[in-house]
Amino acid sequence: MIRLITSGESHGKALSLIVEGVPAGLQINPDFIDKELSRRQKGYGRGSRMKIESDKVEILSGVRFGETIGSPISIQIKNKDFENWKDLMKTEKGTPNKIITSPRPGHADLPGIFKYDRTDIRDILERASARETAARVAAGAIFKLFLAEFGINIYSHTISIGKISIKKPVKTFDKIEDSPLRCTDPVAEKEMIKLIDEAKKKGDSLGGVSEIIAKGVCLGIGSHAHFDRRLTSYLASAMMSIPTAKGVEIGEGVKNAKKFGSDVQDEIFYSRKKGFYRSTNRAGGIEGGISNGEDITVRIYLKPIPTLSSPLESVDIISKKHSLAQKERADVCVVPAAGVIAENMMAYVLTNAYLEKFGSDVMKDIKANYDFYIERIKNA
Repeated sequence: MIRLITSGESHGKALSLIVEGVPAGLQINPDFIDKELSRRQKGYGRGSRMKIESDKVEILSGVRFGETIGSPISIQIKNKDFENWKDLMKTEKGTPNKIITSPRPGHADLPGIFKYDRTDIRDILERASARETAARVAAGAIFKLFLAEFGINIYSHTISIGKISIKKPVKTFDKIEDSPLRCTDPVAEKEMIKLIDEAKKKGDSLGGVSEIIAKGVCLGIGSHAHFDRRLTSYLASAMMSIPTAKGVEIGEGVKNAKKFGSDVQDEIFYSRKKGFYRSTNRAGGIEGGISNGEDITVRIYLKPIPTLSSPLESVDIISKKHSLAQKERADVCVVPAAGVIAENMMAYVLTNAYLEKFGSDVMKDIKANYDFYIERIKNA
């Protein structure tokens, strides 16, 4: 099983991560990892920091001559912006020359300072920042490389920004990387961009919905036997770990809640060519906590980010007097970036599930187990 640990603060020297459990014999391409990091930084509505950072990974261990060797993989991503924050982010003993005492509504600021007994909110916001997700995307790129060995590809696209939603059904993801909002409906995207511009002028922010789709996942991943081994449980937990995520939908869960059962279930068919198959996928590729061979489809509902250039009302934690919330450099809309993060969190979940089902320490053995299983299903 995979263990993933990240560390580092938003404006600290670097982000670090350790990935344990990646089998030996997996080809690793650092350029692919850097490309995933670049995808995370894009999207209309991102803040000025994305122009400062150009994330690149430095692989420190666990990979030799481009191939995993079975030991923990450690990676570092340097923060270029640290040069501008040296005085505030020192690790040496001392006292900061400026502290933050006005918490932002909707952020970890206020509960965090009480939980950890801090008096400077920066001690909380630096780690609570979504900057941490860069480390998770770097790890997710490794998981994507693993899943690609089994023909699995993961995509994301924007369903809505604020009140503007796509009207056309998704047919292809061929040009999604050319879209500033990762949106497959160009007409809706223009309206979304207008809305983001309006929010920026007002010093406000916008949320929305992103859909993540995994194609090529075989039948039988996950388990119905225990609540914590259900694929739905893993996915919901991973998606809700993304900053600003406030809801998760698998398949057409929200829409299905308003229908009769006969209009919801995906009827089962059989042909010699296809085997067992469905003509619909309202369940999102998962039944009873187990993948059923259809596309795994998840939607995440993202609230507007809490850091606003026109700050909301707050209270100073020292004086207890009225104040305006701390103003930090921030994005206006992160929905497209959150979709990329969610892709990589889905890759984390699916990699764990595949290792649980076909697991071994060596890629050759895992592939042999997988091939045997697929052949058994085909001949059932």
